[in-house]
Amino acid sequence: MKIIHCADLHLDSKMETNLNKEQAAERKQELFATFLRMIDLAHEEGVGVIIIAGDLFDTADYEQKRIKNRVLETIESNGDIDFIYLRGNHDKSDFFGSLENKPDNLKLFDDDKWEAFRYGNVLITGMVFSPKNKGTNIYDKLVLKEEDINLVVLHGQESHYKAKNDGELIAIKDLQNKYIDYLALGHIHEYKCERLDNRGVYCYSGCLEGRGFDECGEKGCVLLDIGENGIESRFVPLSKRIFHEVSVDISECTSEKDIRDAIEAKIHDVVKPKDLLKIVLVGEIGEELNVDIAYQLQFIEDKYYFVKMYNHTKLKIDYMSYRNDISLKGEFIRYIEKLDISEEEKSKVILTGIRALAGREI
Repeated sequence: MKIIHCADLHLDSKMETNLNKEQAAERKQELFATFLRMIDLAHEEGVGVIIIAGDLFDTADYEQKRIKNRVLETIESNGDIDFIYLRGNHDKSDFFGSLENKPDNLKLFDDDKWEAFRYGNVLITGMVFSPKNKGTNIYDKLVLKEEDINLVVLHGQESHYKAKNDGELIAIKDLQNKYIDYLALGHIHEYKCERLDNRGVYCYSGCLEGRGFDECGEKGCVLLDIGENGIESRFVPLSKRIFHEVSVDISECTSEKDIRDAIEAKIHDVVKPKDLLKIVLVGEIGEELNVDIAYQLQFIEDKYYFVKMYNHTKLKIDYMSYRNDISLKGEFIRYIEKLDISEEEKSKVILTGIRALAGREI
């Protein structure tokens, strides 16, 4: 039997944080297209069940009902696959649970008790965190059989210490030694798979598409192949575009062309034209080096879907050498030295001031 584990699709996200209106609209369509691509993968691999471990949607707004209906139509038109869906913290409204005629292949977990769906000797069990079970020890009520192949589905932040359930915190230690073979989790938007105990693993599938620069790298789902030897799993990349955040050290640069070459060397063969790129310039630079973000962007911004750049360099300056300088520059630096601000802030102020005194662009 083959199963897909996915989570955190956020299909109705507005996608407006970094992108212009046209790009945001395009990315929103791409979110759903990747959902469909995952279903195509399911058909290609002979998958019988798709587990959605929370945050299928991003908001409870009524205006987003159109995308919810589109998901419903998609589930109905793929009747050979069961969609087992557990609501996450973003799925505030129980849209599917309120339907009068729910598709037979859409299975929903409860929020007041553990719910289980059986496929031969494979048992898929889960519970939605909600105010109904908040403050109760839900893990004591999870009873599984050793002879079954047990998949458990939850949505929340992992915790390796015994903790009270606050609705989003998953006490990993409380789930050990319960005959769990695979703990399918949602909430963290990056793939992660680690040992749960001697028998099983716990896994975050991550999201299908990155939506910002806090979600960099390959995104996709997990394909589970359940056989006589247990569960084999592999991460399958599916995202249309990838977010990249690249730090470029320009400490050794002495000209604007050096900066350009350093950027190109760092992103060459790493970032594809369809991707989204954030470049952060770092290092210690001399006061004579001009770091012009707008100038540097013009060489690369048309090569990629989206690019932004930040200057986080520090000024390499020997304050002591200016301490006794009888000059406007010396007076300025001595004044800044006395201010009650961090060294990083002093460096930025001094760099700006020196450039201004020299009549250079700030």
